[in-house]
Amino acid sequence: MFIIFGTKGYLYQLAILTLVCGQCGNPAAHTLRKRVTKFTLFFVPLFPVSTKYQTQCTFCGAEQKVSAEQAERLQAQSAGAHDGRPSGQPQQQPYQS
Repeated sequence: MFIIFGTKGYLYQLAILTLVCGQCGNPAAHTLRKRVTKFTLFFVPLFPVSTKYQTQCTFCGAEQKVSAEQAERLQAQSAGAHDGRPSGQPQQQPYQS
């Protein structure tokens, strides 16, 4: 009998924000991303093993890790910029790696 197990990563884009980049110093769009790694058994994702958040500058490509609390604040800030209205973008499926 064989047991096949492993992990699989999922990448979610949570928001797009205009921030000043710490690397290049330009006020540019930054994507707020959430990376979730899930434990799989027979290729079925069962439960999350780790969750990490990061922002990436769209001008220079620099990435910066952020805490879950900072990610929630940034996401709320993004929602506040749209006056609480949906931005018209459909719900996106995660990128799988």
